[in-house]
Amino acid sequence: MALTNRYRSATGTGTLAALILVLVFGSPWYADWATDNTNPNTAGGWWLRLLAWPHWRFDSDDSLRNILITDLKAILVVVMTALFLYLLPGSQLARARGTLSQFFAGWGAYIFAGGFAALLTTLFLANPSLLGAFRSASEGAGYGLFVGWIIGLATLGARRGTR
Repeated sequence: MALTNRYRSATGTGTLAALILVLVFGSPWYADWATDNTNPNTAGGWWLRLLAWPHWRFDSDDSLRNILITDLKAILVVVMTALFLYLLPGSQLARARGTLSQFFAGWGAYIFAGGFAALLTTLFLANPSLLGAFRSASEGAGYGLFVGWIIGLATLGARRGTR
């Protein structure tokens, strides 16, 4: 029997969508493809490159610390998406399934997750600075702003929690 909306929660579907986004578009293969085959001076090329922002990798010429920070950022985006989807009251307080509050709660959760994941991982860099943390957080929030609508669509129509 296929799972229906009766069994889906907004937190679960949004987290699953975030995990798929990070696993697929954050993969080294996609990131390399986007770098080699897109033009950053076009809107489409910029957006395809943006999808690879919370990337992860297995091997690189970078130091182990930088690799772990990059992987931690990708993990934190997914974990913090789940946290913010759980904490944002819009989807839980909506009177009916499928309302716009669920969409905006999912979108907002991804914006917050991207910003906070980037901010927290900046603390682990070799020479962290406040300006670097702010720049990194704005980069993560920008990623959430332009990609988070996908999470919003995933949470749309899902169960809001306990009844």
